[in-house]
Amino acid sequence: MSSLRMRWVGLGVLACLGLGGGAPAVAAASEDDGGFTLQDPRITESSGLAASRAHPGVYWTHNDQDEPRVFAVDGRTGETVATVTLRGVGTPRDMEAISVGPDGNVYVGDIGDNLNGSWSHVWIYRFPEPKQLRDQTVDATQFTVTYEDGARDAEALMVHPKTGRVYIASKNEDGGGLYEGPARLSARGGNVFRRIGEVPWVTDGAFSPAGTRLVLRSYFSARGYAWENGRLGADDRVRAPIQGQSESVTYTADGSALLFGSEGERSRVVRVPVEGTGAAPSGGPSPSGTAGTAGASAGSGSGATSPGGGGQDGAGEVGLGAGAVLLGVMLVLGLKRLRGGDRSGS
Repeated sequence: MSSLRMRWVGLGVLACLGLGGGAPAVAAASEDDGGFTLQDPRITESSGLAASRAHPGVYWTHNDQDEPRVFAVDGRTGETVATVTLRGVGTPRDMEAISVGPDGNVYVGDIGDNLNGSWSHVWIYRFPEPKQLRDQTVDATQFTVTYEDGARDAEALMVHPKTGRVYIASKNEDGGGLYEGPARLSARGGNVFRRIGEVPWVTDGAFSPAGTRLVLRSYFSARGYAWENGRLGADDRVRAPIQGQSESVTYTADGSALLFGSEGERSRVVRVPVEGTGAAPSGGPSPSGTAGTAGASAGSGSGATSPGGGGQDGAGEVGLGAGAVLLGVMLVLGLKRLRGGDRSGS
């Protein structure tokens, strides 16, 4: 067993024992959480999730290792209602994130780098959100992205819903950085993203519809940050479900709930109501047309927590069964990373 694999096993054990830097309180998601299950057999590695602005109740997603295409999914049934192929961009390497901007465009982040900073640059693809949901090919713009402090592995791309500025959060087990793009992306030259904050290990992120809050998720937790004058403010724990491979998060269009997604065939997208919005409890309808909640809780890290130490809605302590799930997922992720090191395009 390699030293890297041993490290992953050790991290998994720490997670089970609650010794890994303040292990999060979590609980398994149920099938009646009010989310949906991705039905399309082509969607096997759903790595990003974004609520449509033009089509209420529809969510955009994509595979990470795939051709340049995205899927529009009905949030009530989980069925794909449109497949959109991007024309005018190169062959994607590792698409990891998707976000819809206030300009009516969809942004796809081809920003993954499983070799931990081996690519001299990564890409963002932008295309207008289609007015009609049907299978189609659309013209897209490709932007070249670099980081001011060197190459990074990243899986989170967020477009601010008011300013339209693009942000990327890098991914590292020792902690990542939040990077701010230029005020306006350029398709003719490079786009240098500069580091403006420190964040935990991040697999995806999303701004609230009002643009006043940023949620970042990792494999076992999620944190919310006040967004003040383009910078991270006070943070707190956010409930997040246990999932086989926690890859994505988005707000519903009305901001009443967060949706958490995972990779895998027929993967489950879990709905967690946002505290203080009047969202329905488990099993009840929400204003956005989806219902229920996940009995889950939030992550570790510095910053304030909500009253009672349980994060939003005060979820309970993790049990032995959940600890076993954490260990299993850690081992799977470790093996995936080891495999990813052998893939030149991952």
